[in-house]
Amino acid sequence: MMNRETFIKLSSATAASAFLSPFATWVQQERLKNWAGNFEFSTSNIFYPKSVKETQRLVKKCNRLRALGTRHCFNRIADSKDNLISLKQMNQVVSIDEKAGSITVESGIKYGELCPYLDEKGFALNNLASLPHISVAGSCSTATHGSGVMNGNLATAVNALEIVVADGSLVHLSRKKDGEKFLGAVVGLGALGVVTKVSLDIQPAFLMKQNVYEKMPLSQMKQHFDEIMSSGYSVSLFTDWQSDTINEVWIKTRVDNGHDYNLVPEFFGAKAAVKNMHPIAELPAENCTEQMGIPGPWYERMPHFKMGFTPSSGKELQSEYFVPHHHAVDAILEIKTLANTIGPQLLITEIRTIAGDNLWMSPCRNQPSVTIHFTWKQHWDEVRSILPLIEKKLEPFDAKPHWGKLFTMSPNLLASRYEKLASFKELIKSYDPLGKFRNEFLNSTLFADS
Repeated sequence: MMNRETFIKLSSATAASAFLSPFATWVQQERLKNWAGNFEFSTSNIFYPKSVKETQRLVKKCNRLRALGTRHCFNRIADSKDNLISLKQMNQVVSIDEKAGSITVESGIKYGELCPYLDEKGFALNNLASLPHISVAGSCSTATHGSGVMNGNLATAVNALEIVVADGSLVHLSRKKDGEKFLGAVVGLGALGVVTKVSLDIQPAFLMKQNVYEKMPLSQMKQHFDEIMSSGYSVSLFTDWQSDTINEVWIKTRVDNGHDYNLVPEFFGAKAAVKNMHPIAELPAENCTEQMGIPGPWYERMPHFKMGFTPSSGKELQSEYFVPHHHAVDAILEIKTLANTIGPQLLITEIRTIAGDNLWMSPCRNQPSVTIHFTWKQHWDEVRSILPLIEKKLEPFDAKPHWGKLFTMSPNLLASRYEKLASFKELIKSYDPLGKFRNEFLNSTLFADS
């Protein structure tokens, strides 16, 4: 005999399916987890539209919902207690405008899917994150980034957006015609609506190669930080903080236009690796992109990890903090004082550079930045006790956390670091006056004083 709880669930499922069919595929299933498996989403009501019109109908009918990317966030920024919408089936290239240097894609496409197509057409993106498994819309909406003193985060490549807003209508915003409103919408945190299309700046394709060096003395990093981080198109430092050395230095360079980097046996006291390396030295390098100075397409060198392989360590937690570039060395040395506290829970820390931009909710707005990224063992209680200590050490440097990673910074302190927050909240209300796209994360982080 059917119990009351099962009856209610089935009735709700039937009702939800009825009002959307045949416009969207609706699935009630076991609750999804995020990529790392550190949390479970709060609802099993998940919709998978296949077109913009289906998305519009879904948004119009639902009172509350949040859009999912590829579920690579480590906090609950994309969570919902009511409804989730995944655009993973909307993952096609829409058009490419070679003359304008722009490509338009459906928002569910992953960088690892887009980049080979783009390269085949003779074009490239300016920057990529450390893994290609992430979706374009989700990455840009959270200001996800790669590295390079001249490279902005992934959102800086966006030149136009198509968004389904709360009433189900379509809004088109572009860098060319919408000025400040566009700058407010690009790093939108999923709060303005469901992004259905994204247009990105492109440039001619190029080749890259990468070299890795091991055990750079910390004293060299301290004295020559800017020179080290400017030595390639993209540079990353990896450390576990357990010695007075940087474990690994990854240097990615273009091999055209005079940008080639010739391997030398020693780099600021670090020795050239004699084999491919993983950022976590104990792990096999087969998941990582080719090293040892072997040239290859830009999209096969700029990320650290290959598409189709498990990136990083897999089962992990992540947190990351942005500090102004000019504070980088002092901030790094402050974190070094926590080495004994951090060590037992840490897998690896990565240090990267990002160029400044003018996007309202980008952590790099109006300032070149350096990020200190922590990949943790999946021990949340222990990590949660360490994060306030890190945030305290970084407080003098006006640090900002990555929107999609774990942090404990108070809403008031976070608000003080974003001078356009009030304008962003007004922009949200203009497109979503009743809070259809708001969730517990946004309410407690952005709207705590409302």
